[in-house]
Amino acid sequence: MKIDGVFSGGGIRGFALIGAYEEIESRGFQFVRVAGTSAGSIVAALIAAGYTSKEIYQLVDEFDLPKMLDSRKSIVPFAIAKWLYVYWKLGLYKGNELEKWMKEKLEAKGIRTFSDLPPHALRVIASDLSNGRMVVLPDDLEKYGIPPASFSVAKAIRMSCSIPYFFEPVKLRSIDGVNILVDGGVLSNFPMWLFDKDNVKKVRPVLGIKLSPSEYEHEKHTIKNGIQLFAALFETMKDAHDQRYISKKHVNNIIFIKAEGVSLTEFELTDDKKRKLFDIGREQAKKFLNSWGF
Repeated sequence: MKIDGVFSGGGIRGFALIGAYEEIESRGFQFVRVAGTSAGSIVAALIAAGYTSKEIYQLVDEFDLPKMLDSRKSIVPFAIAKWLYVYWKLGLYKGNELEKWMKEKLEAKGIRTFSDLPPHALRVIASDLSNGRMVVLPDDLEKYGIPPASFSVAKAIRMSCSIPYFFEPVKLRSIDGVNILVDGGVLSNFPMWLFDKDNVKKVRPVLGIKLSPSEYEHEKHTIKNGIQLFAALFETMKDAHDQRYISKKHVNNIIFIKAEGVSLTEFELTDDKKRKLFDIGREQAKKFLNSWGF
């Protein structure tokens, strides 16, 4: 059965999305259009490129996660230099390794730009801080004077994954100058609204996979220092827009995956934790799909 799918952000917890995809795939569902934010954009892009769930897990499992933290060379100890990086470069890490990896894996399937994909097959979310607006890629690139079809898919994923202060923002040059783009989760961490709109007949069933408890089970934030304040601020920003949008009708089409015990940026993830996240995603998807009524 053909469906459309939406994958939420959630940092390194994205392993659970792959587990959910395996169960969805095993039930015979095929995605025609996919959308995602941050970690969800990575999974969505690999699905759009034609990778199976097992292939995606293998690709991500083999990737050296700490390598993604591509810090700059410096004679100053990192504990001191990191504050300079945040001030001058706007992020602790460059983020180039992620884009390089995505480019390599997509090109292996013949995908370089959005023109290599069917129309509307993939859409990802980024946040334009320069202009204070959400950006749907590739759709909104015309606003910047950039032909959407010729834009790099790997670059779009890099934009969507640029966690503020953690990775450097992407500088997008346009007819109006340079624009600073960061993680799409700042404005919409779960863009279910792209495919499932009120009072608009759906082309086909839409299934959402969201890395969080349901809106009624949100874990209370502990805020006792500046770092916890930032974490709570970011979590609140990325969830607020989408929680306001999700109605009871939409909840019936969303797999909520509660993946506790792993932070957004835990790149030193053990093999056991990777497998645990994968299994959590698969089990939650299995439980949901057993009663999904489309």
